[in-house]
Amino acid sequence: MNVVIVESAAKAKTINKYLGSGYKVIPSFGHVRDLPSKNGSVEPENDFVMHWDVDTKSQKIMKEIAAAVKNADKLILATDPDREGEAISWHILQILEEKKALKKGVEIERVAFNAVTKQAILNALAHPREIDAPLVSAYLARRALDYLVGFTLSPVLWRKLPGARSAGRVQSVALRLVCDREREIEVFRSDEYWTIDATLATGKSEEFPARLNAIEGTTLKKLDIKTAEQANAIKAAIEKGDFTVVSVDKKAVKRNPYAPFATSTLQMDASRKLGFSAKQTMQVAQRLYEGVDVGGETVGLITYMRTDGVTIVPEAINAIRGMIAREYSQAYVAPFVREYKTKAKNAQEAHEAIRPTDVTRKPSDVARYLEKDQAALYELVWKRAVASQMASAEFEQTTADIEVKGRDGKTYTLRATGSVEKFAGFLKVYVEGRDERLNPTKGVADAEEEDDSRRLPVLEQGDRVTDRGIEAEQHFTQPPPRYSEATLVKKLEELGIGRPSTYASTLAVLQERDYVRIDKKRLIPEDKGRLVTAFLEGFFKRYVEYDFTADLEDKLDLISDGKLAWKDVLRDFWRDFTGSVDEIKDLRVGEVLEALNEILGPHIFPAREDGSDPRTCPSCGTGRLSLKISGKYGAFIGCGNYPECRYTRQLADAGTGDAAASLPDGKELGIDPDTGLAVTLRTGRFGPYLQLGEPSDDEKPKRSSIPRGVDAASVDLDYALKLLALPREVGQHPETGKPITAGLGRYGPFVLHDGLYANLESVEDVFSVGLNRAVTLLAEKAAGAKSRFQRGKATVLKDLGEHPDGGKIEVLSGRYGPYVKHEKINATIPNGKDPATLTVEEAIELIAARAAKGGKKTAKKPAAKKAAAPAAKKAAPAAKAPKTAAAKTSKASATKKTAKPKARKGGKQVADAEAES
Repeated sequence: MNVVIVESAAKAKTINKYLGSGYKVIPSFGHVRDLPSKNGSVEPENDFVMHWDVDTKSQKIMKEIAAAVKNADKLILATDPDREGEAISWHILQILEEKKALKKGVEIERVAFNAVTKQAILNALAHPREIDAPLVSAYLARRALDYLVGFTLSPVLWRKLPGARSAGRVQSVALRLVCDREREIEVFRSDEYWTIDATLATGKSEEFPARLNAIEGTTLKKLDIKTAEQANAIKAAIEKGDFTVVSVDKKAVKRNPYAPFATSTLQMDASRKLGFSAKQTMQVAQRLYEGVDVGGETVGLITYMRTDGVTIVPEAINAIRGMIAREYSQAYVAPFVREYKTKAKNAQEAHEAIRPTDVTRKPSDVARYLEKDQAALYELVWKRAVASQMASAEFEQTTADIEVKGRDGKTYTLRATGSVEKFAGFLKVYVEGRDERLNPTKGVADAEEEDDSRRLPVLEQGDRVTDRGIEAEQHFTQPPPRYSEATLVKKLEELGIGRPSTYASTLAVLQERDYVRIDKKRLIPEDKGRLVTAFLEGFFKRYVEYDFTADLEDKLDLISDGKLAWKDVLRDFWRDFTGSVDEIKDLRVGEVLEALNEILGPHIFPAREDGSDPRTCPSCGTGRLSLKISGKYGAFIGCGNYPECRYTRQLADAGTGDAAASLPDGKELGIDPDTGLAVTLRTGRFGPYLQLGEPSDDEKPKRSSIPRGVDAASVDLDYALKLLALPREVGQHPETGKPITAGLGRYGPFVLHDGLYANLESVEDVFSVGLNRAVTLLAEKAAGAKSRFQRGKATVLKDLGEHPDGGKIEVLSGRYGPYVKHEKINATIPNGKDPATLTVEEAIELIAARAAKGGKKTAKKPAAKKAAAPAAKKAAPAAKAPKTAAAKTSKASATKKTAKPKARKGGKQVADAEAES
């Protein structure tokens, strides 16, 4: 019997069918051990010895593997063909050697395949190799670096900047990119400029657009026409003039196809075209790679999805070119085999691009077998790979210059551009998605490219044309756009920061830590994120510099090539890094905050219109504003005269002009005619709010938050009184006679009747909703709740297969939302996670986390007893390295009952202090 170890249950199921009864395929479910989330897991003072930990679930998996290999003839390590896969194989082998589970003389082979197809797997088995020692060394270096940075920087953050959660080698640099772009936007000053656009017509009345391009032979720059006066003067000078075509230039233009997908470009285009996040893209791609049921046959549809290579193997290129000739004709096949090279720094060209495993499986053929997201992503991969070997698209581009003598005696030249597609080429199959086309320096829309796509009428030199209208158009330059997930991945790749396997997890961590938020697909730094970035730039600047991080990536790549010793890299890094930490360990929090006041000054203390000191407290007039930190509420702005002056505001309100707090008791909006009390607009830690009167010993004043989306500066007395009067009684319910009220709550506007809430569409509906509409909304809500309740048994959405401990895993839709079930354990699927894309590995993690919290029903005593955690085992002996120098440096530690989640489970990275390897 030959034992084959792979990473996922889905892949194990597929490969089992290919190999037959002589093989037993066992999934490891990702990493089987990791550095525990505690101090001392890496010992710099002891030659960087690393202590590994195996959690309870992985112990069961390793027990199954050990039992299987005891009588095996051969152990085949077939984990993923990347650094993480190599590391998993190395870890498994070390643990088996520690347990002495390998019988004498058993063969040990490492195989790697790029696609889960029968041919690819059999070919890999025919060409085994040993574990790649330099690649394991690079993994050890990365894991140690990420641990040392995370577990050294994060405690410093916690002590000096309460409320901050973590810092990391790649995470912090990605966050800096987002914050730097936000600063660019804040300091951007818009410039006004004008264009002169004409609608011209030929003698046959064929209209076409043209734009003023030159005056007196001097080409205009984008911002040359600065005022309305200049623009209108030009317009008046050329209106109803004699327009003559002075030149017509036609040229052939070719457009070449793009390279097939690497991880980063797949994430970019999936974001642009499909609206997928980087994380979602990788989850769907993993399913397509590991195998899906297509007409009763489980097949892997795409090659391995974590790669920075853009090459395709010759046999696949031949298949693609043959398919193009059959489907589209020989004319659409590129006249030569197209070869591509990546532009990304530090790319590992040996890795193949992402492509369909069998190009004859057209998207239309397999779509009915796939989930919607899977079908969409497969179509994207298929089209990009096919287009990469197609002929160039051909266009005829026409540029016509038209002159007119102005009434002011000057000669004005207008330019019309257009193009005609002569041959579609690769565009017949694939058009790349685009980001906002904005000039990175001026932010001016690239209208010329859109003009180029227009078809012009036939024009000849000397033709007379007439104007059908001249328009002077006002424009303003725009700041550079915020990063989307796609453009941030592109930037990280350009800078040589991170790896294909880290992009999705890095972006996910930034959101999970509340360092950034996504609004309309754009990344916006939260104040917490800006504080962390400012702190690191102020005290650890070298470690968030782009060049430093990219240079470290270069060194790690040299390690994987066997050209650099991994411990030498760690020693050099640790020596300088600990020096930086020692420099600030004695700094008080107040000193740190004052430094941040200076770094973030323009953001948190914007200039005032009257030119006064922006840090002077607007309440007491003598105190100095400063950043304040609260462990409970995070960062805010407060007065230095506290507790005598209790002025505070949120960081997010820095740019609002402090209208709500310009007076000691807030901004008075007027007097409530019913009570005679003052209505004031104030700002607190949770944003602007309204207050009626002042607090007394007997009672607190009535308050109301300003609804989200309402500009506090626009709130007047009438609107304030409407908000303070909430909740509003809509009327009596016709069936119960009980009141229906409308109000604003934590989750937005609502109507309420007898404990039943129904959502309203907008804040204004709270003030206008009538009785009939309210009754209808409540009835619809009650009917929905009743039908959900009456269904009783939850609906099975998906069967994920068998759990490693036995028993099936199902995804269900229940009364309170989707959840995953295994035996008696129900684990809620987190908000924002599509149940349809949930993988077996993710389900097992959710189930394990729920079980750890007491997920099993405790009504029966036997069940409670069964859930008790086993006692910690005796420490294992030091790890024995598998024939590599790198392996000898690691050390296995005792298995801990309280082990933290590992850095990677089925492609997902989770760690308290940043596992970015």
